[in-house]
Amino acid sequence: MHPAIEAALELQQFLDGHGQKFCIIGGLAVQRWSEVRLTVHADATVLTDWDEAVTDLLFGSSCLPRHADAREFALRNRVLLLKNAKGTHVDVALGAMDFENRSVARSSFWTVSKTVKLRTCSAEDLLVHKTFAGRARDWVDIEGILQRQGLKLDLGLVCSELKPLLDLKGTPESMDRLAALCRANELHFPGIL
Repeated sequence: MHPAIEAALELQQFLDGHGQKFCIIGGLAVQRWSEVRLTVHADATVLTDWDEAVTDLLFGSSCLPRHADAREFALRNRVLLLKNAKGTHVDVALGAMDFENRSVARSSFWTVSKTVKLRTCSAEDLLVHKTFAGRARDWVDIEGILQRQGLKLDLGLVCSELKPLLDLKGTPESMDRLAALCRANELHFPGIL
């Protein structure tokens, strides 16, 4: 089994066992909704009391902290940086925003193999995550999602979720860039002319 998938499955089993609400995001979700690409770590969003989640993951899971100040870093930056027993990096975003709650609620299972199903975010929520992050790799991933999912995407949902996040971040121009990519793929992006 691929190390990132194995790490995500271990995390999922731990979170399920502790009744946590979560979904897998990042490169593994890209593999579901776009194209198979190399990813060397697992990413997830977890909805819970931050202090409780950090304590559970640091002391109850098989994952180890990647830094000595992992707890303080997580509570300050909303992301817990871990690694599993085999050294695969696992980044756990501590969800708090309404969008993150809705994203987890919209998540569904992806059948990776006969024995592995991972709960990932939707294609629309992945577009929101990737556009918000806005790194060069994210824009490549966005292009792939648009090409592969096309007319199946609810771009109205993407627009309504993304706009307040980009306004909060102060990068509304990312909405224009996403709209341009949609137009290039012959998709209508609502709210943008």
